[in-house]
Amino acid sequence: MTDEPLYSKLGFTDAEWGLLVGLPQSVLTAASAATPDSTRKTRAESEAGTDVISDGRASFSPLVSAVASALLERVGDPELGEEPPVIEPADPIAYVEDVLGRAAEANALLTAKAEQADAETYKHWLVEIAESVVGAASTGGVLGIGGEAVTDDERAFRDDLANALAD
Repeated sequence: MTDEPLYSKLGFTDAEWGLLVGLPQSVLTAASAATPDSTRKTRAESEAGTDVISDGRASFSPLVSAVASALLERVGDPELGEEPPVIEPADPIAYVEDVLGRAAEANALLTAKAEQADAETYKHWLVEIAESVVGAASTGGVLGIGGEAVTDDERAFRDDLANALAD
């Protein structure tokens, strides 16, 4: 007797599941990379995004709950004191474009294979991750005073992500 993997029960192939599980962390990274920040601010952004990913485990959506659990098994569970890696892409612009392309691919996949409620919840969750990251640390200013809460580049990424996930 073989145990069917959860992603298979949800109707996804291994490659499709890899896309869905990898995308939340990629969104976190792209949202943070949209505007270069100090190491401290990048870490704050990463922690904010990881918190939203972690919260996904309690989602009413079986898809979001399963994706969040699978992702945190791979990158580290903050509730267990594990710190997921802070990824800083060598070419942030190309990385952002790649993430937006994968988001559009995930949107098409979810439209074709997922229950509508699961698809909508997953897409909303991705935008929520981006929102938490771009709002986690202001950019510019002096000694934490002043600066922009959300830069134009961060706002553009969030909006482009929402557009890539729109039906």
